[in-house]
Amino acid sequence: MNATWEPTAPGVLELPSGRFVRGRGLRRPLPPGPQPDFAIHLRGRRPAPVEWESRWLRWPDFWLPSDRAAFADSLRELLERAENERVEIACGGGFGRTGTALACLAVLDGLSGHEAVGYVREKYSSRAVETPWQRRFVSRFG
Repeated sequence: MNATWEPTAPGVLELPSGRFVRGRGLRRPLPPGPQPDFAIHLRGRRPAPVEWESRWLRWPDFWLPSDRAAFADSLRELLERAENERVEIACGGGFGRTGTALACLAVLDGLSGHEAVGYVREKYSSRAVETPWQRRFVSRFG
């Protein structure tokens, strides 16, 4: 069994259940400290390979995931793995797609779609969930 994230580590969001997930931007350097055990990368094009287990989901910048069923399944797996592993969600900048995915994860963790956007903006980044259609996607997710 691996350890999860330190609550004060950069980009770490504590979900309502007490599980931790890290959000980050792939265009920025990897934060100091331990690497993730599992990551979901949300990009329009395949990201560069990483040293840990990762899954790429096609999601063009400012839009929505191309395969919504695969996105939901991947988030469910990530939520389960967050119990005992360091998990991460990342996109190019770390705000729009990552914030939207974190909000959807919060929905799976028990919040309503409307609560989830505010929760992620308060506890992760005020820039999270950038577009109106991303907010609508979260409100209908689950």
